[in-house]
Amino acid sequence: MQDISIIERNRKIKDKISSRLDGINEQSRNYIEDIITLINREVGVNKVLSILLFGSQRDKNNEDISILSDCDLLIIFKDRVSNRHIKEIEKYFISLEIKHKFREFSDHLSKKILGVINQTTGIFMSHFLTKKRYWNEIIFHKIFRVNKVFSSVFAPRKIVLGNILLNSSILYGDDLREEIRPKIQITMQEMFRSTVMNLMISLFSIAISFLKNLNPTKYQLEAIKWSLKASNYYCFRDSENLNNITQRFISFEGNRSQPKATRFFSEYLQLRNSPRNNMGFMIRCPIRIIKIHTKAILYKKLIKRKQNLRIPYRPKEPIIPDRTFPLRF
Repeated sequence: MQDISIIERNRKIKDKISSRLDGINEQSRNYIEDIITLINREVGVNKVLSILLFGSQRDKNNEDISILSDCDLLIIFKDRVSNRHIKEIEKYFISLEIKHKFREFSDHLSKKILGVINQTTGIFMSHFLTKKRYWNEIIFHKIFRVNKVFSSVFAPRKIVLGNILLNSSILYGDDLREEIRPKIQITMQEMFRSTVMNLMISLFSIAISFLKNLNPTKYQLEAIKWSLKASNYYCFRDSENLNNITQRFISFEGNRSQPKATRFFSEYLQLRNSPRNNMGFMIRCPIRIIKIHTKAILYKKLIKRKQNLRIPYRPKEPIIPDRTFPLRF
């Protein structure tokens, strides 16, 4: 009877969630359905407050999905679920990522070390398990289960959370996003963190470029993606696809620099769809990461300065709207 009850509960939950998966590819749909079955079996779905889908898979037009895309899920449990229990079930999540090809299994030592780095930083992870109080108090390393020191020093925590609030869908349970939205205040310090973190990833990618089996290019592409996403959110507080974001940052360049920026971002978008080792591209990435963040900071300063101008006999409004292009610094 208990097994029948679990099966029936799984069916009802999957039926409820399936209506919210329109436009999501089959690989991700199957992965999410297996995750729901796992949670129901090992923890009980009644102990889950909310399941959020965020990132590229949430884009119903599939504009940002590439061969490197994973399926990002944030699962918020009730506080009574112990940390030990959450840690115990995480191994099953990892098995499902391997099963659905969102994670590669390997016994090779270098890849095991890389897996530890991924777990420490949260990069290329497809599941994040947390509890309500960590979410409400926006304790970043507890939400994403990453290294506390690394996240405190390098992670642009508010930008990451802001992007998730803007670019997420509720698959199951309560919408807890509004509970933390007022706490997400983005400062320039967040941009410095983003610059440093993505530079570290970029330089790490170059350092392991001779180890072809580790696919170093994907780390470089991830560093550029998060530089663009973070800088775009800092400037506009929206969640455009990467193609539109790159057009924005090309328009930030001067007339002489725009062709070079266009070539770089065109190459970047092509490599996202067909990753391959390209040392010439990788060497150019650290400088481009600095440029992306610098242009975003200058743009924000320019808008703030124009908004503070007082024009006699006219209502107070920005001289340059938020999305006026091109800009010259």
